[in-house]
Parts: sequence; C-alpha cells; structure tokens
Amino acid sequence: MKLASIDNGSRDGQLVVVSKDLTRYCAADNIAPTLQAALDEWEKIAPRLELLYRDVEHETVPCLRFREHAALSPLPRAYQWADGSAYLNHVELVRQARGAEVPESFYSDPLMYQGGSDDFLPPRADIPLGHPDWGCDMEGEIACITDDVPMGTTSQQAADHIKLLMLVNDVSLRGLIPGELAKGFGFYQSKPATAFSPVAVTPDELGDAWQGNVIHLPLMVDYNGQAFGRADVAADATFTLADLVSHAARTRNLGAGAIIGSGTISNKDEGGGPGRPVDQGGVGYSCLAELRTIETIRDGEAATPFLQPGDVVRIEMRDKAGHSIFGAIEQTVTAPPEGLR
Repeated sequence: MKLASIDNGSRDGQLVVVSKDLTRYCAADNIAPTLQAALDEWEKIAPRLELLYRDVEHETVPCLRFREHAALSPLPRAYQWADGSAYLNHVELVRQARGAEVPESFYSDPLMYQGGSDDFLPPRADIPLGHPDWGCDMEGEIACITDDVPMGTTSQQAADHIKLLMLVNDVSLRGLIPGELAKGFGFYQSKPATAFSPVAVTPDELGDAWQGNVIHLPLMVDYNGQAFGRADVAADATFTLADLVSHAARTRNLGAGAIIGSGTISNKDEGGGPGRPVDQGGVGYSCLAELRTIETIRDGEAATPFLQPGDVVRIEMRDKAGHSIFGAIEQTVTAPPEGLR
C-alpha cells in the first residue's frame, strides 16, 4: 500500500491512503490520525489500512485528487532519523580525493550518524540556503521506516521490522563538514533539514524489485532538468537496509517510526573505476560531491559548483513499466536571507 501525510495545518498532517498510480487518495484519519499513530500500533492498524487501500484501488470509496505539492514528508517529524553509508564506493572516492585510505572495518561495520528529525522538509519545499559558502549539496538515497525494534536485533530479524520505504534528499552543507569532523564529534550544523518522498510504500508494492532488503531499481536524480544520476540501488551496496537497522539497534531499542537511511547511492563504473556522467554513457551520481571528487582526482581540482540559488533538484524512482512509485522530491534552492549574504 501507499501512504502519505497531507498538509492540513497541523504539525503531523493527515494520514491518507494513496492509489497505486498516485492520482487519488482517501483520508484514513478514522483509522489513525497520523502515520506515527499508525506505526505505534502497526500490527492492528496496518490490516485496516490495507483494506482501505484495496477500496481506493477498486474505486469503491470516495477519493480526492492526490497532489504531491500538498504532501508533507510522510513523517513530517520523527523520533529517530539515522543515516548510514551502505555504498562504500562513495566513501572510497571521497577519501581518495584527500589521500586517505578507507579503514578495513568500514566494510563490516557500517558508518552511521544521527540526523535532525524534528523538522523534515516537504518533498516540494524549497531548500533554504543560509550562506552560499556553506557548499549546499543534494544526496539521493532510500530509507525505511520501522516498527518497534528491540535492542540486539540481527540483520535477519531486522528485515521483518521494515514496514515502509521512502526516497530521501539528505541535504548536506559540504563547506561545514570538515570543521565539524575535525572536532571529533560528528555532523550537526552541516546536516540541515532532510526531505522525503511524497509517498511511503510497503515493500510488497515493489514486487520482485524488493529482494534481499534492497531495491533493485535505479534512483533517478535530475539537476536543473538534466539527468544527473541513474545509479542502481542494488549494485555496489555493501550493506542492506536490514543491516543498517540492525546496526542502529545494536545497543538501543528503536521506537516505532524510526527512519534509517542508506546513504548516498553510488555505483562504480564498468571495470570498477569511478563512475561516468550520464551524458557520457555512465549512471552518473547521486550527489555533487562525488562528481567534484572525481574531478579532483582526475584534474587536481573540482570544476562543478555546489548548489546555487535557483538550482532545482528532482529525485524519483520508476518501476519497470515507467510508473512513479514514491512520487518525486523536487526542490529549488533559495537565496540566503539579506543579513547573511
């Protein structure tokens, strides 16, 4: 099934069930007022939402037109947002550019940071850029939403706790990252508000494209109307979403509604080298930093600028028939406020 949160003026929006083709929705607040409320009692609530989803598909209940611009992120705020790094190709390239090696432990013990979860951007909201020197970047990712996950849950057990899937734009401020990491205490200011796809879907909606706790489809990232990234989500994934959920739950319980991200989707080129741009026959990139890293390795310096005011980022995924699965994240970068220019 497909679920969304419509902006109704409240903090957490109104839970709705969306048709498979993303054209219609039916309010589900008589079942659960919000997606978080549904996740809190998922075993009891999910079957009722599934019945409503069936009725929406059969057009046996009154529906309204679904407009992605009216959708908030499926969870407009969450108790937990933790982002991993399932694609070591991305880490390898970034470290190569600065002459550093990837520690061997990274290949068995995932990287993960805890992001700000109290304020997610709607999928069609602007990206507010506080200062152009901050080096604003997009990061195309996937993420899952869990139910309650007990501490010590294994990867195999974690698969059963993945209830919903989403797309992510994990906005990053690359210019602030080095200074924060140098303090030895991780990201904070360099990770502003994140945006998620208009719709969250249950894994069964993906059919055979959901295997081994990974999505076997390309992530489509467009930059100012041009194809920028078409990386295969399953290719070159060192860790699965279940692995990342298990890692997050190693020493603590995860509450229902926890969001766990994959990190930037990144593929090697044929032959194992750095990826090529889409217009050169490659699958491109899911963030600007990766292209800039390749430019640095190849030419000694980066030529591609980070996001500028007026730039537009679009992140989407289509099934094998070409239909949008999650709807699209589409955001425009806005100019800094007068006092910060």
